[in-house]
Amino acid sequence: MRVIVADDQPDVRSALRLMLEEKSDIDMIAEVRTSTELMRQVKSSCPDLILLDWELPGTKPGELLILLKTLCPHLMVIALSSRPQMRQNALAAGANSFVCKSDPPELLLTALNRCYRSG
Repeated sequence: MRVIVADDQPDVRSALRLMLEEKSDIDMIAEVRTSTELMRQVKSSCPDLILLDWELPGTKPGELLILLKTLCPHLMVIALSSRPQMRQNALAAGANSFVCKSDPPELLLTALNRCYRSG
């Protein structure tokens, strides 16, 4: 599974990268900090999955998700946020899953495995 990590916080990107490096079936193809960088990467690589900071700078989250899925219809998205109240918004906008950044890492791994199986 080819994955892009999209988060404006370097420490979050680093933690996600370390987690993904442990999974042999995941190829992290890029790390981005803004929605503009993300759109450029998706256009050039059409990944299988994006770990998307729901508050990623540059574009409103729901609009960004529509643009991403238009570019890459099979794309799966796991929305990440430090604000658990964003869960409903992210899922309603079309995210495949939502994980709060304060949740235990096992929840993200479960979401990744679910996406892997459905992809």
